[in-house]
Parts: sequence; structure tokens; C-alpha cells
Amino acid sequence: MALWNQTMTPDQSNDKPSMAPVANPQVIPTPVAAPAPTPTPPPPVLTPREGILRESVSRSRRESVFGSGVTIEGKIEGDADVRIGGKFKGDIQIKGDLSVEKGANLTAKINASNVTVSGEVNGNIVSSGQVKLLETGQLTGDLKASTLTVAAGSRMRGHVEFGWSGAEVAKFVNGSARENEKKRTDG
Repeated sequence: MALWNQTMTPDQSNDKPSMAPVANPQVIPTPVAAPAPTPTPPPPVLTPREGILRESVSRSRRESVFGSGVTIEGKIEGDADVRIGGKFKGDIQIKGDLSVEKGANLTAKINASNVTVSGEVNGNIVSSGQVKLLETGQLTGDLKASTLTVAAGSRMRGHVEFGWSGAEVAKFVNGSARENEKKRTDG
């Protein structure tokens, strides 16, 4: 607001009081607080096997994805992960993980590190690691794995072997263990 004898500059408004210039302005630095360092969470405690697994996953494993509108017939081989959402007929031999998505339909012989089944599989599964049958998963065929996880609601028809070491599995090749057991009981 201007008094009777003062003129107003264009940037002043009637609502703001005018500021008189200071003879010796001093700039007082305002201390700026540095941001507090973000605490890093402690690394998880891993068993040697988990550490190896974590390392291989962190190397950005490659994954091939076959979507729900894709139909393939043939053979899949390799060392990467594979995720199938469509239809497949043939053989799957991979060193990576296989994921059968909900709605997928496979007629295949499967050999993979880990297998997760949410869709439908007709054929045998051999896994050096874990097989997971999720609640929407269906398997018609034989299954052999180190570990098996079965969710409520999943369905399976076939022979299952899991939890056996390599030496124990060798005993059962071609039914030799059954024959030896029969000889002991008959003899």
C-alpha cells in the first residue's frame, strides 16, 4: 500500500508491506540436514544350496514364454527357463525351470530342474529338483522328483516317486528291488 507521497512499483501489490533495503545485508547460511542414510537390510541366512540357487537366479536367467494363443508341436531343449501358457505336444528337455500356466495344455515327456504345474499336463515328469502341483494343476502321468508340493484342489493320476536319493532310485530301475523283495518272501 502506498502512502500519499510514495509511488508504487508494478511488482508491489496493495496487500503486501513494502520492504526497505538493508544497508549491509548479511546472508546467514541455513544448515541443510543431510538425508539420513537408508539402512540396508541384513542379508538373509542361506544354506550353501540356497546360496548357489540365489546366485544362479541373480545372473538374469533367460526365459522363453509361449503365450496362451500359441500351439507348438516338437521338442524343446536348452538350459534356460520355459513358461508355457498355450498348447504343446512333444518332448521338453531343459536344465532350467518349467512353468505350465493356468489354461495351458501339454501332452509331453518333461525333464526339467523344477516344474510348476497350474495347467493340464498329460505325460511323464522327471525333475531333479521340485515339482509343484498348484490348485488349478492337473497331471495325468508318472512323476519322479526330489521334492513334491501338492496344493489342495490339484489333481493327479499316475505313479509318483519323490524323496529318494540317486542310489536309492538305482535300486528300483527295471523293478529289480521288487524282484529281490519277492525272492526274500518266497524263499
